[in-house]
Amino acid sequence: MAAAAQPPRVLHCHSTFSPGGKEVRCARLMNGWGGRLSHTIVSAEPAALGAAALIAADVPVAYPVDFPPLKGRPTPARLLRIARAMRGFDLVCTYNWGAMDAVMAHRLFARALGLAPLIHHEDGFNEDEAAGLKRSRNLYRRAALGGGARLIVPSQVLESIARDVWHQPPARLHRIANGIDTAAFAAPADPHALPIRKGPGTRWVGTLAGLRAVKRLPDLVAAFAQMPPEWELVICGEGPERAAILAAAQACGLSGRVHLPGNVDPARVVGLFDIFALSSASEQFPLSVVEAMAAGLPVAAPDVGDIRTILPQPNAALITPAGDVEKLGASLARLASDAELRARAGAANRDRARSQFDSAAMRAAYEAVYAGAMGRGF
Repeated sequence: MAAAAQPPRVLHCHSTFSPGGKEVRCARLMNGWGGRLSHTIVSAEPAALGAAALIAADVPVAYPVDFPPLKGRPTPARLLRIARAMRGFDLVCTYNWGAMDAVMAHRLFARALGLAPLIHHEDGFNEDEAAGLKRSRNLYRRAALGGGARLIVPSQVLESIARDVWHQPPARLHRIANGIDTAAFAAPADPHALPIRKGPGTRWVGTLAGLRAVKRLPDLVAAFAQMPPEWELVICGEGPERAAILAAAQACGLSGRVHLPGNVDPARVVGLFDIFALSSASEQFPLSVVEAMAAGLPVAAPDVGDIRTILPQPNAALITPAGDVEKLGASLARLASDAELRARAGAANRDRARSQFDSAAMRAAYEAVYAGAMGRGF
């Protein structure tokens, strides 16, 4: 009897693999494909592998400890080491600026080393490019991406940047909206999924975010200061900004009302919130907002990325100018004082999420792009 065909081998080079939008999406795609693909995951921040906990036990996945660092000066010798480590795969997937040296390594050495096709995924920008893209990085991206088979972006804003700034041809560029298992987020939340409890009469403003500077979470604390005393702020996630968030809470006299429970399973937790809030300086198509929508929550958020096109009309008045802490606080206070508005916006959000942002369509679109790049199905 002939041996069963081995599943295609996919190398994932991430800027970080701590739980965030792109990492959660990657893990959910891997879970949806099960054993049909075999995965190897590398992080530019080697210790940042927290999203590994989201990958199902039956998914074939490895985390090599000897892969060349993705960070460093892009010297030819270092890029060659990265390229040599890419051998033996059927597809190379790279993610965000933190993996761009891997993209350049592939561009320079793919033909000589017979490397598999590369698909780059761009989901947004860190604090250092939140106010504007750096010219030097744009030139580097343009050069590196010239050798990729495909470029996937989740938002209209990123699609425009990729086309007009990075000069990506239409045949290479694919916009795939982020999707989630909307049924999972419509299910009742689990009160025991957090190490804190919601007391009688207490209401929660919640968010899901990596605790990074670009998320501007101290600004969210400052905006929350306008909320009535029965409201508490729950910020779920981990990252280097934890101390800054706690300091902001203390400065605002909110230490007893701001909670940082760490990483969570979003589907078990989001429904415990009464309002979902976003405070980022830069987003494109934030998965956390779609998760909140699927759970039927109203959303207070700044006008960044595709937020205005994601949220339906009943929630549109709650979108505030990017970086305006006072107006974000006013939006939260308006929601706190108007239960009918919360219900109306939440119901419209749930309907929009179910009709436009379910994971099945997203997974099918990714599968088509991956299979097309490899020239084989899976």
